[in-house]
Amino acid sequence: MLDTYCERAGNPGLWTEPLNLVTNLAFLIAAALAARRFVAAPGLGLRNGWDLALLIVLLAAIGIGSALWHSVATGWAVLADVIPIMLFINVFLLSFSWRVLDLGVFGVIGLWVGYQAANYGLMVLVPVDALNGSVGYLPPLAFLFGFWAVLRRRCHPMAGTMLVAAGLFTLSLTLRTVDKTLCPMLPIGTHFLWHLLNAVLLYVLLDVLIRKPDKSLRGEV
Repeated sequence: MLDTYCERAGNPGLWTEPLNLVTNLAFLIAAALAARRFVAAPGLGLRNGWDLALLIVLLAAIGIGSALWHSVATGWAVLADVIPIMLFINVFLLSFSWRVLDLGVFGVIGLWVGYQAANYGLMVLVPVDALNGSVGYLPPLAFLFGFWAVLRRRCHPMAGTMLVAAGLFTLSLTLRTVDKTLCPMLPIGTHFLWHLLNAVLLYVLLDVLIRKPDKSLRGEV
């Protein structure tokens, strides 16, 4: 049993983290809402929106994997928690680069390689347990602000939404980071708020992609 969050407080048992466990329902709700938006979106389907469908599935998997982690708290459950998150981030990066930033194939690949380089550099320079284990989420946060800056420079109508997304992630990451620090004052911790805010965040990000049609639908190549 791995003791990582304030709510568990070193105690074994499936229901030792009730808030951290139950709030994972928010990811499933967000996935269901995103799926409904996807199905209702004109001109979108599995053929030209398979990446969006995959992101919706990964969003649901995030909720399931995180629920497993916060119930059994074992090594294999860590993988069930982390893998869907990492896959979601990478697929979103590729999809956003193509659909919203309108980058070509080489531009999409270049941005993805740049993200991997940022991740690797951070792992080399900063201890993995820094910021209560939140350091690995700094590159995604930086890229969200970078996306907002690019869209703002282009006067893109979705720039405001991306700023909201970056702000939500800043707040949720802060709450994840201070979870153990606030234990003496707040025994339930703050990690459950990370779940709730991130469920909203991921829905917002998916909504941006669903509202932006694929290049083929706009007659572009």
